Amino acid sequence: MLVRLFLSSLFLSLCCGVGPRAAESVPPANPSVADFTLDNCYGKSVSLSDYSDTQLVVIAFLGTECPLAKLYGPRLNQIQSRFASDKVIVLGINSNTQDSLTELAAYAHRHDIGFPLLKDVGNRVADAMDAKRTPEVFVLDEKRVVRYHGRIDDQYGVGYSRDEPLHHDLAVAIDQLLAGKPVAAAETEVVGCHIGRVKRTAPEGDVTFARHIAPIFNSRCVSCHREHEIAPFTLTSYDDVLGWEDTILEVIEDNRMPPWFADPSHGKFSNDARLTEDEKDLIATWIENGMPEGDPADLPDPPQFTTGWRIPEPDQVIEMRDAPFTVPAEGVVSYKRFVVDPLWDEDKYIYAAEARPQQRSVVHHILVYVIPPGDRRPDLRQVLVGYAPGSLPVLLKDGVALHVRAGSKLLFEMHYTPNGTEQTDLSYAGVCFMDKSDVKKLVRGQIAINPRFEIPPREADHEVFAHLVIRRDELLLSMTPHMHLRGKSFQYEARYPDGTTEVLLNVPKYDFNWQLKYILEEPKLLPRGTMIECKAVFDNSQHNPVNPDPNQTVRWGDQSWEEMMIGFLDTLPAND
Repeated sequence: MLVRLFLSSLFLSLCCGVGPRAAESVPPANPSVADFTLDNCYGKSVSLSDYSDTQLVVIAFLGTECPLAKLYGPRLNQIQSRFASDKVIVLGINSNTQDSLTELAAYAHRHDIGFPLLKDVGNRVADAMDAKRTPEVFVLDEKRVVRYHGRIDDQYGVGYSRDEPLHHDLAVAIDQLLAGKPVAAAETEVVGCHIGRVKRTAPEGDVTFARHIAPIFNSRCVSCHREHEIAPFTLTSYDDVLGWEDTILEVIEDNRMPPWFADPSHGKFSNDARLTEDEKDLIATWIENGMPEGDPADLPDPPQFTTGWRIPEPDQVIEMRDAPFTVPAEGVVSYKRFVVDPLWDEDKYIYAAEARPQQRSVVHHILVYVIPPGDRRPDLRQVLVGYAPGSLPVLLKDGVALHVRAGSKLLFEMHYTPNGTEQTDLSYAGVCFMDKSDVKKLVRGQIAINPRFEIPPREADHEVFAHLVIRRDELLLSMTPHMHLRGKSFQYEARYPDGTTEVLLNVPKYDFNWQLKYILEEPKLLPRGTMIECKAVFDNSQHNPVNPDPNQTVRWGDQSWEEMMIGFLDTLPAND
């Protein structure tokens, strides 16, 4: 069973979480659900009692923007179709204060929902049933007593997805109830986004959105949380934030957002995305005080984002292939690799490069490698450019360039994350060239790499080392650790010629969801003879939730169910 990350994957890790054990939410006495009447997404009233002749009712709490709810809407369609003849009805309920009837109707149309979708204004039904997240399901018997509560299945979770579920919890519960049996696993953990409830507390206090919170979101979050970007909801206005406050608190407290995994004890980085403790306290205080809006006149100017290229107009734009790639609505997409010939019949000196996804909602990351002339595989030391949400393009200055030999080809490595609807993508990269006569220094990609390892089955802390000796005085610019799903931690340590050592970068909790480059605040001198030791730790145990198979011996391979161990570095000659 293959297991890989998925984002929007990227963004389960961003906005979804694991709820408390269902046993904490549903009393052991198996509560009954009283009749209710709600409007469906087209304004027609629907009551639970309308289905008095239905043997089982599946109540599914859903949201229009939650990544898991997007993926599981079609799954609930399948459940409804499979059990329709057995007198089973699925009722979808949206209790989010931030989701309008119009958005609910658009969700139904986009995902071709075939069961009723109801709007729970004021989250009255969610409160009565003690529902916490989306998606969260309750199965009611003919007396409308709750017989199952929890998840739909275990295919998707926080930061991972499987090719197929290991446990079809909802379907199994329905089968057992239809057979007159008790549900064997009547309670399962709920995974998903918090339901956005109406606030019962009047806003108060001096900390306001306009004066204090909007500047934090603008500087830390809005680059991804805006229209047409990969984040699942926007944070560009006060109204955008309402309903997401519990989710925001959760991902901040868990250090899932903003994404940054470097140990602050070692090194200073120009792209450090962490919230400060003061910023965290302001957000928590503001939410605790009922989220006062404040005076709109206090709002800062909205950040300006480039809609086109963030580099100078490219001299050449290179598409990943001739035709778009179709990304399915759900499941897992293996890495896609497309080789392109840019027709470079002379050496190129590149000072700027930018990779751009055409369909940002499903592109997890892009890596564009150089394949040297005459070779069939890429040179891992030559990454032309990469893309991940929030990443920066390559923009070299002061006569610095990347040298690519004539006849080289490019390999686009594409990682896609389905988001509930089928999409097409034709990503591309742009490059800017420099005359050789203007080149003063060449940036060098270097790697500490170990492709000859074996990770034993069920091993939770397997260490793999790689070394790189610096052959001349170099200035270290950045570091990028790279592992796959079993990656647990990664460290770069410098052993200098004088015998001293220094940890350059420590990533104690590696997360394959985020392919982060750690850019030093100031270039660091690595004298000739310095040895860089990289230590990677892999978790191949059953306790790693994204582990494809803890019973396998794992070796080097390109796909994410295999493993890699690479410490990328970008350097410049110190004296040339």
